[in-house]
Order: sequence, then structure tokens, then C-alpha cells
Amino acid sequence: MSSEIKKENKMGTMPMTRLILSMSLPAMFSMTMMAMYNVVDSIFIGNYDQRGLTAVSLAFPLQLLLIAASIGTAIGVNSLVSRKLGEKDFDMANRTATHGLMLCGFTFVFFLLLGLFAVKPFMSAFSDDPVVTQYGAQYLTIVLCFSLFSIIQVMVEKTLQATGNMIYPMLFQLLGAVVNIIFDPLLIYGVGFFPEFGVAGAAIATVFGQLCGMVFSVLILFRKNHEVQIQLKGFRFEKEIVKNIYAVGFPTIIMQSIGAVMMLGMNGIFKAAGSEVSVRVYGIYFKLQSFVFMPCFGLNQGVMPVIGYNYGARNKKRMYGALKTGIVIALIIMMTGTLLMWLIPDVLISMFGGDAQLMEKGEYAFRIISLCFTPAAVGIMFTTLFQATGKGLFSLMMSFARQLVLILPIAYLLWISLGVDYVWYAFPVAEVGSLILAVCFFMYLAKKDYKKLDVHKEAVD
Repeated sequence: MSSEIKKENKMGTMPMTRLILSMSLPAMFSMTMMAMYNVVDSIFIGNYDQRGLTAVSLAFPLQLLLIAASIGTAIGVNSLVSRKLGEKDFDMANRTATHGLMLCGFTFVFFLLLGLFAVKPFMSAFSDDPVVTQYGAQYLTIVLCFSLFSIIQVMVEKTLQATGNMIYPMLFQLLGAVVNIIFDPLLIYGVGFFPEFGVAGAAIATVFGQLCGMVFSVLILFRKNHEVQIQLKGFRFEKEIVKNIYAVGFPTIIMQSIGAVMMLGMNGIFKAAGSEVSVRVYGIYFKLQSFVFMPCFGLNQGVMPVIGYNYGARNKKRMYGALKTGIVIALIIMMTGTLLMWLIPDVLISMFGGDAQLMEKGEYAFRIISLCFTPAAVGIMFTTLFQATGKGLFSLMMSFARQLVLILPIAYLLWISLGVDYVWYAFPVAEVGSLILAVCFFMYLAKKDYKKLDVHKEAVD
């Protein structure tokens, strides 16, 4: 390892506000590009056939499961790599990064099997319309059976982000999103010499965009010099490294998967209520809210290695400084999203086509659900702190509380007592409850684990 590689990392020295912005802005842009995949698909599909929009809305929980598995494992790698770099254990950081890349194969096999055998029964369980079922099965089969592209790309992104490199991950996502946007209308509607694939065309465009992003990411990983190096020669799985990856990664996978379970539960309530329009409203909301939450998750990616590095370096002042700065930026993002949901919900919904009933129910739902954005901003940053310091179990408990223990029971009770239009109030109530739990966890850790860290004299901007 050269002396240049071993020089002091910027995550331990740069003024905090400038560091967080330099680390987070590329990731925020990158995550916004990730949101483009599903949103652009839904916009084109909604204007092509509203039953197709219902289909991709019902199919989205399985896509969330794919995202959960790939991002969760990658975050486990990110957290461990950044901590080992903070401890100056470069060999362990390299071995961890290599393990992350090899674990992609196991994730892919699982989703390949789902794509081959599970999609038709899954769609049939949530729709009695054979056209909706067919559309959803076509879309999911393509996305899941070719999921290796996105799984590898995500792993490379999180590995590079752990070293403080945020530019290349942004470019990977940008390339994939641009390719997807270009090919969506060509393959859905059949423009020029391209055949009309309909809903399946949206899935093909998405997968092709992911392929381009993956090829670019792998080339950069192996052809450029980074603070971590992939060492495939003589590779063997090490039980301790895998255990440490999933100590953070598995709770993150469960935490993200809970979102899929929540969406399944909500769709089940809407089906029982006989409200297909509510399924479309919820699907549209879930796609649009990603443009608010994804920048916060990008902020999460920028803040996490900073917290992890300084936790490993036992610098409590900088660790807390990163948390505070992250909360302020997250609040600005989420408050902006709330204003948009209140001021122009009609403009947002109209992009997806539909009728007057969709517009009326959608505007009402958007204004109620968006009340959860502000408490969610603070909750996301506490989750970042817990994950970066190896306390992923606390993040898992927060997600269980918000999306299973609170939101689904509250939504069900509101439906049977007041009607389906009141289900949306479950979102802000559950988010506030989760935030209270997060504050309690933080106070506990501040008195126990974090109190043991050395207090450095470096100023926090």
C-alpha cells in the first residue's frame, strides 16, 4: 500500500458541512436517478394503459424486495469498509469489498428463482383481472430474471462510496437512467423499427439501462485506482467477514423488505375495500415520494461513511457533527417535498394519465400522507447513525414499529371504522411513533456505547 493511499482521509479532517455536501450531493443525484427507473416506467405505462399502471403498482413490492436485498448487503459492506478504513486496517477493507462482490451471486440466484416460478401466483393473489395479472407477470419476470445487473452495480456503488468517492456512483446511475428514459417510449409504444412491447417494453428498457450501468461500474472498479482493491485471486469466504457484513446488512434487508410487506398489506386492504383506484393512487404516490425520499437516502449514503469513519477513529465530536448536519439537510429536503404535495398534487398526478376520480382521490391522499415527511427526515438520519456504527438492530426495530406494528393495524382500523379514504392518516401517525422510538434508542446509545468514544478537539463546522 503506497504512502499516498495511507494519507489522512478527508472524512477525518475536512470541515463537516463542506464534507457532507461534497459526499452527499453526488449520491443524492444518483439516488434521484434511481427513482427515475420506476417513475418513468409508470408514467409511460399509465398513459399507455391504466390497467398496466395497476399491474406495475401491484408488482412493485417484489421490486422493493430486490432493492432491499441488493442495497442491504451493499450497505453492510459499505459500513464495514468505512470503519476499517477509519481504523487504518486496509487489508480487511480490501477483503470486505471482495466478499461484497462475490455475495452478489447468491442474491441473484434467489431472485432468478422468484422470476421463474413466483410471479404469476403473486399477481393472481392481488388481482382478479386477467389483463392486469398478465401485465404484471411479464414485467416482473423480465426485471427479476435479469436482476444481476442492478445487484452488481449497487454493490460497486456502495463500495466506492465507503472510500469517499461519490462521483463515479452518480455517473453509474445517471447512465442507467438516461438509457432507460430513451428506450422506454421506443419499446412500450413501438417507435420506428422497434416493436410494440407494451408493459414488457418498460421492463426491457429498465434492464438494459441497468446493464449499461453495471458494465460501466465494473470497468471503473477494476481499471481505476481506489482506496480499496478487489482481490479475486485465491479468494475464500471468511465466516467472520460475512458475519460482520450482515450484522448491518441483514437488518437493513429486513428493514427495506418490511416496506414491501407494508405495500402488500395496503394493497390487500384496498382489494378488500374494492377500490382499484386506491391501488393506483398508492402506486403513483409511492413512485413520486421516491423523489423526496431518494435524495434523503443519497444524503444517508454521504453521511454514513463519515459517521462510520469517525466512529472507527473514536472521534465522537465529528460523528455527532455529521449527524446534526445530516438532520438539517434532510429537513430541508422533506419540507420541500411536503410543500409540493400540498401545492401541486394535480400536476404530479396528471403525468400518469387517468380520470377525474383518480385525480380527486389522489390529491386528497397526497396531502395527508405528506405530513409524514418531516418526522421521517429525522428518523432517516438516526437510522444512518445506527447503521454506520454497527447498531443495525435499532434501525430494524424502528422499521418494524413504523411499517408493521403501527401503520398496517392503524390503516386497517381506519378502513373498517371510517372508510378507505381515511387509511392515508396511518402514515403520519406511524412516522411520529417511529421517531419517538429512534430518540429513545439514541439516548440509550449516547449513555452507553457512544459515551466511551474519545472526545477530540477538532472543530465541527
